[in-house]
Amino acid sequence: MNNKYYNNEVERKIKELLTKMTLEEKVWQMGMIPSSLFIDEQGNFSKEKADKVFKGYSIGGIQDLRFEPEKNIELIKEVQDYIKENTKPGIPAIVVGETLHGYLAPEATIFPQAIGLGCTWNTELVQAIAEASAKEARAVGTSLANAPDLDLARDPRWGRVEEAFGEDPYLVTKMGLSVVKGMQGDKDRPKDEMIACAIKHYVAHSAPEGGVNISPVSAGERQLRELYLKPFAAAIKEGGALAVMPAYSELDGIPVHSSKFLLTDILRDELGFGGMTISDYGAVHMLYSTHRIAESFQHAGELAVKAGMDFEAGSIGCYGENLIELVKNGTVPEEIIDTAVTRILRVKFLTGIMDNPYGNKEKARKYYKCYEHKKLALDAARESIVLLKNKDNILPLSKDIKSVAVIGPIAERGEIGDYSLPNDDIVTPLQGIKNILSDKCKINYAKGCGLWELDKSGFKEAIEAAQNSEVAIIFVGETSIKSYGIGWGKETDDVILCGEGYDSHDLILPGVQQQLIEEIIKTGTPTIVVLITGRPVTLGSINDNAYGILQAWYPGQEGGTAIAEVLFGDVNPSGKLTISFPKHVGQIPVFYNYKPSARGYYKKPGTPERPGRDYVFLDTEPLYGFGYGLSYTTFEYSELKVLNEKVEGDENVKISVKVKNTGKREGKEVVQLYINDLVSSVTTPVKELKGFKKINLKPGEEIEVLFEIPQSDLSIIDRNMKEVVEPGEFEVMVGGLKTKFRI
Repeated sequence: MNNKYYNNEVERKIKELLTKMTLEEKVWQMGMIPSSLFIDEQGNFSKEKADKVFKGYSIGGIQDLRFEPEKNIELIKEVQDYIKENTKPGIPAIVVGETLHGYLAPEATIFPQAIGLGCTWNTELVQAIAEASAKEARAVGTSLANAPDLDLARDPRWGRVEEAFGEDPYLVTKMGLSVVKGMQGDKDRPKDEMIACAIKHYVAHSAPEGGVNISPVSAGERQLRELYLKPFAAAIKEGGALAVMPAYSELDGIPVHSSKFLLTDILRDELGFGGMTISDYGAVHMLYSTHRIAESFQHAGELAVKAGMDFEAGSIGCYGENLIELVKNGTVPEEIIDTAVTRILRVKFLTGIMDNPYGNKEKARKYYKCYEHKKLALDAARESIVLLKNKDNILPLSKDIKSVAVIGPIAERGEIGDYSLPNDDIVTPLQGIKNILSDKCKINYAKGCGLWELDKSGFKEAIEAAQNSEVAIIFVGETSIKSYGIGWGKETDDVILCGEGYDSHDLILPGVQQQLIEEIIKTGTPTIVVLITGRPVTLGSINDNAYGILQAWYPGQEGGTAIAEVLFGDVNPSGKLTISFPKHVGQIPVFYNYKPSARGYYKKPGTPERPGRDYVFLDTEPLYGFGYGLSYTTFEYSELKVLNEKVEGDENVKISVKVKNTGKREGKEVVQLYINDLVSSVTTPVKELKGFKKINLKPGEEIEVLFEIPQSDLSIIDRNMKEVVEPGEFEVMVGGLKTKFRI
């Protein structure tokens, strides 16, 4: 077990506690009770209901509550006090919540969705956001969060792309590690301001067949080790993540929740994970109901617990009485139960809830709706926006403009993304523009069309708005799930187009949004398109004919302000794509770090007018690739050097490059370093991200950026599935420059 999980005093207390617990008491630590089962219709704690569901035993965990902060705190106190006074052995429950991009609760701060946070390339900012989210969650009594999402977003058809940081394992590793550090803190962080991270979805959940959520994943062990395991390994070895949530999906025929290879051999024995595994909601149940590898719910519980699944989230239906019976009849050794409960208790001790499982009204008043957290949300939104096109430098727009058309089905909506609750602080794009412009500018607003409907009756008003304006700004995109995010959540009046369980067979804008944009462009009014989506969309003729294109993702509660600031020049855009944009859905996959033979052999791409090969009517290149993003200034790279061209022993590769702001505006640049292993014993990608730094430069300013790349970052998985660093020649690429070094 990794030393990050070991505390001698904690282990002594766990051992002492276990010896006093009955089998029933131990098994009840391995599950969860939904809060709806002990809260009445008026939203109050019900002892009568609690008596029926707790049955006199202390439960391992409960789902958090979705009330305003002070009521949450009061209810959590009532529940924890009930457990202490009315159940045995009186162990506090873990309160499980969601903090994907802010704590999921009323009045909590809503930050940009994870894919937008990835596009900031700002690990310090992401860590600060994670810390803010943890403080808000713990202030109301939540002690564990199902975050961060360490999936690699490599298929934009998948509805959960928005929850991931991007397509690249190095970037996702750095972002995920920042979240773990921000939420869990270090030894100096007060326990009542940290929460445990359940890193998810272990592993390769983001590569389902056809991009359809929970579909089978066909990645082999090599792909696992080269790509999907890397973020989890770092979060465990370096971050000490206290919990791991496995994926719903099957991997090469074996559902992850029943895979001893993944949950024990790799996770425990290889990575040294010492925390608890927490199932995804209903996932143990699905071994019987969906995957059909179990004959009953009890059999599903047996398969999961023997594989290394410690805690059944969402219920205790497959564990509970079923596990008790399996132990008593000799099917499941009690030692397996003891091991699982040891891990669960370890998390409870390390998060401090054994001493203080309550929220804190004073801290809730301090952190909820505070200026510092709102400022973090605004800064993140500013840095997440990616400028994709800026024909004739139309952007930024002048604030002295006399008229502007604001058009589109999202202009007056606050789309914030999956795993969030709307609050009163959300700034819509239209409101953001109104706030930044003076009363002298006439804003001609027209919705134009719905998000998915085929009705074009609003086109006329939108066209007139554009014709009567100096410039047209069109806000288009998709809606995502609110609240939980799970595809089997409550019904909503909104049609959901993106999010968990809402995958897409195509990537065009839904409904008639594409046609609306084309009609506005035909007016001749310079047109700027702002995309508010959780994944890439294919742009078609929009990319050719629009003057400007911004990708704003789901930008959080301050998104409208940030978008307006970028459009009108208060903020210089600095976001860079962390997922590649295909020209057509048929090109998928288009991720940048492909193997040498992956993008065609003949290199004679065709067009509709002149058929070719690789593809007959199209090329294999993305429309906008990983790492792409424009600025209102320009940067020049020079003097790329490897300071130790022959790397010996175990020394790091030391690389320097000069970057100069050659434009007239202050701006931020993401300096990206890529490596190509020129000859290796197994195939390796044509290039891989191995370093990045975000810098700020004033006009004319030049700095030297230094990188130190550990040799371990240059390792491959050899033919024996071992991680090794092979001697040889490597190519370095930074800002269009190249050089080489040898190991």
